[in-house]
Amino acid sequence: MTARSLRAVLPAPRPHWVGDGFLVSPLFGDLAFSEAISPFLMLDWAPEHHFPPAPAARGVGPHPHRGFETVTIVHAGEVVHRDSAGHGGRIGPGDVQWMTAGGGLEHEEMHADALHRDGGPVSMAQLWVNLPSRSKRVPPRYQPILATEIPVIDAPDHRLRLVAGDFADRRGPAATHTPLTVIDGHLAAGAALAPTFPDGWTVLIAVLDGEVSVAGRSVTGPAVAVLDRRGDTVPLAAHGDAHVLLLAGEPIDEPIAHMGPFVMNTREELIEAVADWRAGRMGRLD
Repeated sequence: MTARSLRAVLPAPRPHWVGDGFLVSPLFGDLAFSEAISPFLMLDWAPEHHFPPAPAARGVGPHPHRGFETVTIVHAGEVVHRDSAGHGGRIGPGDVQWMTAGGGLEHEEMHADALHRDGGPVSMAQLWVNLPSRSKRVPPRYQPILATEIPVIDAPDHRLRLVAGDFADRRGPAATHTPLTVIDGHLAAGAALAPTFPDGWTVLIAVLDGEVSVAGRSVTGPAVAVLDRRGDTVPLAAHGDAHVLLLAGEPIDEPIAHMGPFVMNTREELIEAVADWRAGRMGRLD
């Protein structure tokens, strides 16, 4: 076993609104959409925010995507998904929505009726995962993953929920296009563990809340620790109760071209995506 070294710590940028329903910090900062964090693209973290009652649902209205996947992990509140490929669903605390945009669709993510009627807290993380060129035009797919379907690795000082990938002789329920692991974890004060991931993979530790020592350096959330790709183990130690996301994946060794809601390999493909959306070839939401 060889411990990975720490390459960088990315502090949380200033938060901004996505639509009128999510106040988020883009935790990957300047490394978003770069080869350095492949196969991951972007991570928005929305810490708990209390919304008062409103006459209409808040959220993000219809918008397109092509060429990647969105992974939404809900910690508080409820979100209703609807897309032009005919998928729909509601996810609440502990649930995960894994949406493959593939060849393209329009979708919206809105607060559930009870939330805008009565008000309440909202907290969630949304991860964007790249697709290799061979999969960028696959048919759109929607995977609603309920909390009860997610394997849990329980220990006296930590609780790890395995959303995707193989870990500790368990397998997460999400179907992925490339090898990767997504773990939603809670660490108790004093917890010490050393998860292992394949040598050569990208490994990111997103400390959403609390303070965690990552490879010997203290990281206070919200922030992301970027590990070296050499080695396998990642020494972690919690200074207090902490909430973390463990993200690991095999890098996709291909060019990344992105523009707004589209992630492709070339500028020409981005221009084509915009044209296809404007022409309605990704479908429309009413």
